[in-house]
Formats: sequence, C-alpha cells, structure tokens
Amino acid sequence: MKGIILAGGNGTRMYPITKSVSKQLLCVYDKPMIYYPLSTLIIAGIKDILIISTPHDLPNYKRLLGSGTDVGIRLNYAEQLNPEGLAQAFIIAEDFIGSDDVCMILGDNIFHGNGLDELLLRTVEKVKKSKKATVFGYSVKDPNRYGVLNFNDKKQITSIDEKPIKAMSNYAVIGLYFYPNSVIKISKGITPSKRGELEITSVNNFYLNCNQLNVELLGSGYTWLDTGTPDSLLEASNFIQTIENRQGKKVACIEEIAFDKGYINFVELNNLAKNLFNTEYGQYLSNLKVK
Repeated sequence: MKGIILAGGNGTRMYPITKSVSKQLLCVYDKPMIYYPLSTLIIAGIKDILIISTPHDLPNYKRLLGSGTDVGIRLNYAEQLNPEGLAQAFIIAEDFIGSDDVCMILGDNIFHGNGLDELLLRTVEKVKKSKKATVFGYSVKDPNRYGVLNFNDKKQITSIDEKPIKAMSNYAVIGLYFYPNSVIKISKGITPSKRGELEITSVNNFYLNCNQLNVELLGSGYTWLDTGTPDSLLEASNFIQTIENRQGKKVACIEEIAFDKGYINFVELNNLAKNLFNTEYGQYLSNLKVK
C-alpha cells in the first residue's frame, strides 16, 4: 500500500503565521506538525509515501524530511497548484500510486491511542483482501465542520453529508482514509461540489452506495486532533506535552518508530542521535535501547 500526506492549502484559519510558513510545518509541542501524520503511516507499515503541497512550500518539506532513507522509508513529493478538494490528491498521485492500494492522511491530523498500531495494520490488510474502502468516525461537538455520518434505526450508516447546516449525528469522518486502487478512477469521475471542489465525501458516498465502504467508529480509547485552528493547535500541543511528560516517551518520533519497525538498526539509530547530540531530541534518541 502507498501513502499520501496532503499538506497543501493556504492555511487561512491560521493567518498571519501561514503567510510565511506552511501550516503543517508549524510546531505541535516539540516537533513539526507533519511528523504526526507521517508517523501514523509508518506505524501502518507504509514505507512509500507522497507528500503533496504547494510549489512554494515543497522545498521546505524536502529540506526537513529529505528522501526518507535515513529512517528506512521512501519519500516523494508532488505539487498541488490549486487546492481543489481532498479527492484531487488521488488524481495528482495517479502515477505514484500505480496499481497499489492507497492510504491518505491529512497533514494536520493527529491520532493517538492504545492499540492504534494493531488497528492500522488490520485496516491495511482488510483493504488488501476485500478491496473495500475504510474510513473512521469520531464523535465531535461541532460535526457541521466535517463530513457527517447518518445512521438508520438499526445503527447502519445510510449516507455521509458534507458540512451540513444541521447534522443528523455527532460522528464526523476524520482525515484518515484507506482505499483500493479504484479510488483514482472514482475521483476522476465525481462531480465538483457547489464549492467547486472534488469532495472526499463524494468518494466515500460512492463506495457506500456500492456496499464497498467499511466505517470504524473510534471510541474513547483513541484521541483524534484536527490542528487546523490556533485553538486546536494549542490544544494539541498541550495534549502531546502531557502525554510525553507523564510517560517519558515521545509521541510521533519517526526515528524511534522506524527503529521499532525494524526499518533501521541500532547503529543507524545511534548515528541519527549523534547528528542531533546537542539537542534534547537527539539525547532522547541516544537513550533508546534495543528491545
């Protein structure tokens, strides 16, 4: 399975700071925002990843992350000239995806929880075997900001509404999507919305109407954070700070995750730590032990 991180857009809700820097390069506590979705893909066992952003911002992502070889993955980059909806990512990434299935995660989404690794690995395998799509629902207080899941009396999902004025449930479809390869063709065939965008909700409803959509509702054991506003960015930073200070373990440390997955060995990990030795981050890496 291939992976996509969509890190485009103008970040207007974060102005004025995003006039000079991409939103997904802002700091969430102790590391760049993009480390969090990148770590989610690595945890899912996805090693071939495409980062989509604006022509202006892509050089900064390349400078930060490089080719990915230092953590045993392959990073590719593609331009999104104009933000025309989330589903546009699959059209931009067509050559990159090739004949593979694909997972897309939004660059400002953070996932955390016990059992997350098992859930992600199981989802990758489910899509591979069934060729059905999988999305995730999460209960939120402001569902009208998202695609909202609608249920019938039997608690079966009947449709998904994009940013409804009056939401019929509190369950939002969050920014992590697993699709079979057919998503490319489907994305090319959907009609732009009134906003002029290729909505990911249109893609999800297509799979739902064909009985090809699995929906996992994430319970209280999981935390999902959308860091697209100043308030939510602060909330996410405070959350990560609390977790790390209490547990003594970093969240979304891509070097540590790559080491745990066996993508790099102990010598390679130590070399990365030495390059960052005068930093708190490097000292954390140097203190990691062979399990």
